[in-house]
Amino acid sequence: MNVSEKVRLLPHRTLRSLFIALSKRGSLARLAVRSPLTRPVVARFVAGEELDEALAAIETLRRAGLRSTVDVLGESITSADLAGTAGDRYVATLYALSARGLDANVSVKLTQMGLAIDRDVCRSNVLRILDAARDVSGFVRFDMEDHTQTDATLAIWEEAHAAYPGTGVVIQAALRRSAADVDRIVAAGGRVRLCKGAYDEPGTVAYVSKRAVDANYVRLMERLLMSGEYHALATHDPRIIARAIAFAGREGVGPERFEFQMLYGVRRDLQQMLTERGFTVRIYVPYGREWYPYFMRRLAERPANVGFMVRAILKEERRRVRGH
Repeated sequence: MNVSEKVRLLPHRTLRSLFIALSKRGSLARLAVRSPLTRPVVARFVAGEELDEALAAIETLRRAGLRSTVDVLGESITSADLAGTAGDRYVATLYALSARGLDANVSVKLTQMGLAIDRDVCRSNVLRILDAARDVSGFVRFDMEDHTQTDATLAIWEEAHAAYPGTGVVIQAALRRSAADVDRIVAAGGRVRLCKGAYDEPGTVAYVSKRAVDANYVRLMERLLMSGEYHALATHDPRIIARAIAFAGREGVGPERFEFQMLYGVRRDLQQMLTERGFTVRIYVPYGREWYPYFMRRLAERPANVGFMVRAILKEERRRVRGH
C-alpha cells in the first residue's frame, strides 16, 4: 500500500484535524510556499499569487457563465501595518475588477484586517474597503472564521451593514449557534452565505458528525430561502443542492432570489450543470502569496485531494532522483 492510499484510509475527522493543525504551522507554510512541488496542486484551488493572474482566471469563469467573488489571501495578521497593506490590496482589487467589467465582489476575513490586534484598526480598514465598493457599486462579504471570532465578526458586520447595505456575512452550519445568528441577520435585512464550516471546532460549540451538520445546513437553508432576501448557498453536495432546488420549486422561490456558490477548482461539473439549468453560480476565487492556510483547509475538507497531492509530490521526487 503506497502513501497516498494510506492517507485515503485515515478517518475523515482525523485528516481534517491534522490538516487544520498543519495550516497554523508557520514553518511548514514557508517551506510549502518555496517548494516548486506544491505549485501544480495549489494551482487547482488558488487562482495565482498576483492580481493579474486572478483577473485572467475570473475572465475565464465569466466566459463560462459563472459569477465570482474574490478572496485576497491572508489571515491572522500580526501588525497594524500588515493589516493596512491587506486593506490596500482589497481596495486595488475592487477597482481592478470594476475596470475590467468583472464582478466587483470580494470576501474579507476580519483577522486579516487586524481584528485580533485592535478593533479600531479593523474597522478603519473595513471602511476603506466599503468606500471602494460603494465607488464601484460592489459587494463585500465578511468571511466567518473559527467560533472565537463569531461575535466580533457579527458586531462589525452590523456596523458596516448599517452604513453600507451592500455588505454580507457568512454563517457556518457546523456551529450550534447559527440558527439564532441567521434570525438576527435576516431581521436586519442582511445577506448570508451559508456554508458548512471549514474549522475544527469543539463539540461544545459545533455539531461533530457530518449528518448533524448536513441536517442543520438544510434547516438554515430553508429559513434563508423563505426570508425574502437574496442569499448564497455555498455547497458542493449534490444531495443538498437537489433539496434546495426542490424546496425552492415547491415554495415558489425563483432562481433569481438566491445563488449557489462553490470554490475555485472544485466540482466544475456541478458548476456547469447548474449554470446550464439557469441558476446563478458564483465561484469563490482566492489569490495571493499567503495561500498556505487556505490550501490546507481545502485538503482537510476533501481527503481525495491529499492523495492527489502526495502522488504528485512522489512523482516529482522520483523524476528528480532519476535525473541525478
